[in-house]
Amino acid sequence: MTTVPATPTASSLRTARRRDRRVYTRSHPVLFALLAAARHRAVIRVGGAVLVHGTEPYRQALTRLPLDRTAAGTTGGAARELSYGGTLFDQEGAGHRAGRRALAEELGAAGVERLRPVWREILARRLAPLGAGRDVDLVPLAREVAGATVRALLHATGEPEDIAVAAAAAAAATVRDHLPGPRRPGSARAAAAAAARLEGLLAPAHGEAAEPALRAMLAVAAVNTTVAALPRAAAWCADAGLWEQAADDRLRPALVGELLRVTAPSPLLPRVAAADAELDGCPVRAGDRLILVARHAARAHDQPPDVHRPAPTALARLVFGTGPHTCPGARLARAQLDDTLASLAPHRPTVQRARVDRGAALPGWRSLTVRATEVPRSPEDR
Repeated sequence: MTTVPATPTASSLRTARRRDRRVYTRSHPVLFALLAAARHRAVIRVGGAVLVHGTEPYRQALTRLPLDRTAAGTTGGAARELSYGGTLFDQEGAGHRAGRRALAEELGAAGVERLRPVWREILARRLAPLGAGRDVDLVPLAREVAGATVRALLHATGEPEDIAVAAAAAAAATVRDHLPGPRRPGSARAAAAAAARLEGLLAPAHGEAAEPALRAMLAVAAVNTTVAALPRAAAWCADAGLWEQAADDRLRPALVGELLRVTAPSPLLPRVAAADAELDGCPVRAGDRLILVARHAARAHDQPPDVHRPAPTALARLVFGTGPHTCPGARLARAQLDDTLASLAPHRPTVQRARVDRGAALPGWRSLTVRATEVPRSPEDR
């Protein structure tokens, strides 16, 4: 007889959402208070910035609006400060297209399967204490998963923990270029120093690294989104009672998509308009700062995860961008979260302690300690 996983209650979903909101309200309280207050307008101007919350305006901004992808305060602009030379985030040019093609091959289905043993070994080793009744902090686990994956992908010489720490530092040092507001004195020097350390750790075992800025930005993106996403998704499962769904091989793919949608690891996409335009009736001028709120466009703030009625794929995947500049790591993110949930589900862990990371580039936990409520049976006991 097939067991149907229980549907989470409204109360458990509220509990999960309350905990998850803490990563926003305690890490960037002023910014996210502003975004929450403005989210009822699909597009709204605040001074020289245009906040884009609505699903369709968000999609149009990424696919139809000319963007200056290397302006100060954008992802591409941060890449320019991290190092010299072409980067993955250039909007135009043969170098951009060649870089994305190469990366797409490495992160395609075959490439992800080649990388999978890297993080599966880490999951098995780091989660083993749960079976012995001991607590496990999922943030160091996510950090090792991210660092080891980047190391294997780039054939780098640095240790996984060192790569992860350096990538987090580089992101934190440049985060003020992504958000409205003045720079801190010395922030450019701090960003340059963090980038130099990261690039050194990412040097390949043999030969000189091609496009060090591309490698650094890939590491920054992969590490910071992974460290933000995996613990937050696990907390959602624990608080909302989603472990039965996570244990079901048929439902878990839908759960992965829904959890990536509601956690929206990169909740904001900073961009700059390259030409005059209009979004949902709001005039946009060339040079305007655009804050594209992926969290709101994907309805993460008001549509909880539902594996039986998941959001349409086109909506759910907006957290990875859309159009020709969709994040090439989306398949990797789904595979890592799928394996993490599958490894955790037999233990049905609950959250014992959680502490917000107030200095991280992306909203996330500094520590998230879980404890098993069930010990998986060995094959001999079944």
